Amino acid sequence: MSKYLITIGLETHVHLKTHTKMFCGCATEFGSEANTHVCPVCLGYPGALPVMNGEAIKQCVIAGLMLGCEINHYSTFDRKNYFYPDMCKDYQITQMEKPLCIGGGVTIDTPEGSRRVRIHHIHQEEDAGKIIHYARHSGVDFNRCGTPLMEIVSEPDLSSPDEAMAYLHNLRQILVYAGVSECNLEEGNMRSDVNISVRPEGQEELGIRAEIKNMNTFKGIYAALEYEIERQLYIVKKGGTITQETRRWDADLGETQSMRTKENAHDYRYFPEPDLVPVTLDKEMVEQWRAALPELPAARRERMVKEYGIPEYDAGVLADEKPNADFFEIAAKLCGEFKTLSNWFMTDVMCLLSESGKTITQCSLTPKSLAELVTLVKKGVINGPTAKELLPELFNDGLMPAKMVEERGLAQVSDSGALESFMNEVFEANEKSVADYLAGKKAAAGYLTGQVMKLSRGKADPKLVNKMIAEKFAGMGG
Repeated sequence: MSKYLITIGLETHVHLKTHTKMFCGCATEFGSEANTHVCPVCLGYPGALPVMNGEAIKQCVIAGLMLGCEINHYSTFDRKNYFYPDMCKDYQITQMEKPLCIGGGVTIDTPEGSRRVRIHHIHQEEDAGKIIHYARHSGVDFNRCGTPLMEIVSEPDLSSPDEAMAYLHNLRQILVYAGVSECNLEEGNMRSDVNISVRPEGQEELGIRAEIKNMNTFKGIYAALEYEIERQLYIVKKGGTITQETRRWDADLGETQSMRTKENAHDYRYFPEPDLVPVTLDKEMVEQWRAALPELPAARRERMVKEYGIPEYDAGVLADEKPNADFFEIAAKLCGEFKTLSNWFMTDVMCLLSESGKTITQCSLTPKSLAELVTLVKKGVINGPTAKELLPELFNDGLMPAKMVEERGLAQVSDSGALESFMNEVFEANEKSVADYLAGKKAAAGYLTGQVMKLSRGKADPKLVNKMIAEKFAGMGG
């Protein structure tokens, strides 16, 4: 039976993090009332002329530098002509002949090892509006129309849905680290067109491709790829021919559906944008931007393992989101307890983040307060259970743990005399548990420790309590 090769390429559209649109002064704010952030320029009124957003150009170049692209110091804009309700000018200002960024790539991990997925180019353009479908009619919201967008076009280097997910995750992470986009999929500021083709093993020429448009969830992209690969394989194995077309993903039905025959570049009648001058970038300015680039996520993970001695898994979790990594590194320098701090962040703190739906920058917890909490436990001032009780208040109210411990009298009881008094009281009140332990039921010791902790209102040093109970039983012949 013939084997078939899968080929996947992605065209990823990313909103840039600017306050205003690509060619006018309208706000890019998400979630506003429909058609309130519009003007004659982004609505395409006759005689309204575009003015280029320099910050958008800078952010696109920074993205290219982070991805290892070659930067075009001379770049031009073009008109892509097509009629669709969400494009009120009937053309889109984009880049065809001379895009800002050429080449580059994203490294992904595969079962066979690390591999570089090449990028063909990154070009700058404006976004279209958003069509909203209702029960009996449809409407268009032009708030998004004209939002600065960069399109990152990969080479057809991907061969499975898993590789596509790895590429998109790493691409998103790099762009967020660069500070050029929020890459918030729910708000639609990271979307991908997915190109898929199949061909018999040994055939050099790529198969005829189908394109799935405007996918804005990783889960949806994965499911659409799985379905489309199976659809194409079924057709070619039966001796059929794949049609070059644009398809859409229907999440409810779990299938791709044909939309239209795929257009080629000449169908759009590209020509140079007459209302914009070319973009010329000073080499010295580009090098200044390059020098200010943040550390890449992969490099940061590697450094954190070496610098803090934490496992690769910990470094991967912490570095996955830049604000989390920033928070950890600040706290680590304050307390010096790297692995303990990592454990606290990855378990208790991330649990609170998940439950609250907040990010680390949105909650009231500070690196200083978490570092102080870890230090108090390390020095034996408070025990672990007390620290866990305090953490939600630090998270929600921004309090400092040392002051809370002092004001509330929460300091750990490590005085052997006080603990012995608690222990004797517990032994007298729990004769059955004492007898059970002496009869060989060693789990009874844990119950007795818990009773001592309860009697001390959680302030007893649990390790010392365990030791003293063991010594007491040893003296009783247990």
